[in-house]
Amino acid sequence: MSYFAAAVVREKGGWTAAELNLRGAADVDEVAERLRDIAPDADLSLLFVEADDTYLVILRLDEGENLRVFGSDSAYAEESRLGALLVGDLKAPVTALDDTEEARPAATSDDDNEQPAVDPEADPVGEADLLTDLGIPAQRLLALAAHEGMMPADVTAEICLVLGCVDDVEELREV
Repeated sequence: MSYFAAAVVREKGGWTAAELNLRGAADVDEVAERLRDIAPDADLSLLFVEADDTYLVILRLDEGENLRVFGSDSAYAEESRLGALLVGDLKAPVTALDDTEEARPAATSDDDNEQPAVDPEADPVGEADLLTDLGIPAQRLLALAAHEGMMPADVTAEICLVLGCVDDVEELREV
């Protein structure tokens, strides 16, 4: 299973991005350590792992601590060793959803007034609210991740657009 892993770190000077090699990682803690090594003094580190145009996992470290993980679909743990490593321990469905949060679907054309189709088979796991303080509420992240036709790269790009680092991540893809 092929994957793309982009680390996005926020330091005093703003956001920077770097590709992260996850080959040989023994567990999610080792992945977090590799993320931490990108910028040890970063106040916020995010890792976007996109696999086979199907699965997205987001890891978050605040000041190098408190690992939080969101996975777009628990099936990723059954599909690959990397998936098992990243989301295999996340047995519970998504957490910290606020019922008062309004679900906002992914962007559609002005002519399309219907709700976007979502994948009814997706089983997101982890902490969907891990980007709320960055302008991506849990319901928005879930809508993006489950929107039929949205690739993991599209979701990463939407998130990075809000963060202000989309160009840095897209440059990594082109290398």
